[in-house]
Amino acid sequence: MSLAVTLLGTGSPMPHPDRAGPATLISAGSGPDAEHYLVDAGRGVLMRLAAAGLGAANLTAVLITHLHSDHITDLNDVITTRWVMTLPPTTPTPLTIVGPIGTRMVVEHILASLAPDIAYRIAHHEDLEQPPLVDVIEVVEGPIDLPGKVTIRSAPTDHKPVEPSVGFRFDHTDEDGAASAVVAGDTVPCAGLDDLCAGAGALVHSVIRKDIIAKIPLQRMQDTLDYHSSPEEAADTAQRAGIGTLILTHYVPPIPTGTVGDDWRALAAGHFTGTIELGDDLHRIDLPGVDAGLTLDAGD
Repeated sequence: MSLAVTLLGTGSPMPHPDRAGPATLISAGSGPDAEHYLVDAGRGVLMRLAAAGLGAANLTAVLITHLHSDHITDLNDVITTRWVMTLPPTTPTPLTIVGPIGTRMVVEHILASLAPDIAYRIAHHEDLEQPPLVDVIEVVEGPIDLPGKVTIRSAPTDHKPVEPSVGFRFDHTDEDGAASAVVAGDTVPCAGLDDLCAGAGALVHSVIRKDIIAKIPLQRMQDTLDYHSSPEEAADTAQRAGIGTLILTHYVPPIPTGTVGDDWRALAAGHFTGTIELGDDLHRIDLPGVDAGLTLDAGD
């Protein structure tokens, strides 16, 4: 296994009993040396992470695609839990948070809101000697300087008027070969996402059913149509780039729990010849490595 994608949360701003908020886990390797990258931190993310057998202390970094509330709802929980649950003799390590311009300000405000809790815990626990350690990296486009074996880069996406927003590409090579995955976040088709996707093995893309939403006579729902992609548009992006596997998530409206989403799959399949994945929270896709230098055509 070279890379694995786990859909920790496939929900949206609408609370759902079975779908946590937007969150995707990219994992490389296994055992204590594994690297785990959390992309977005929607509601319930640590509960889903626990169900996957991991915790906040296992995260190599948190990457935020944009600052919409549903994508950062539980970032405060990730920060606090990593801090409190890193127990001696383990040495605390900073939580690296990567995101678009504006992320630093948001994190500073989160820490300010946690100030009473931080003070209570430091006063009560002798082995908590300092506030949470957080290292924020703001990105626009290009490689991201993080330690580890996974290479990560970002590019701007188009979720206007939410601006800036970014997508991330993860590349990893091990004894099984080379694998790559792009996590798009919320966006319409755009040049930045096309650039990230070129030659990648998988694309994780949020989608809404515009054919359904367009019939709902509420302006606030109509407003979502012009800054999200439909399954067809996500499929077009994947097909242009020669992606092998298209992974759909962040379903609006929610796909009924336990169903296979054949109608969603069919819409995408009309525009994409590769493998299409979608499912409930905790759906995991293992991306096999390919020989370095070998390019996969969609559908191979």
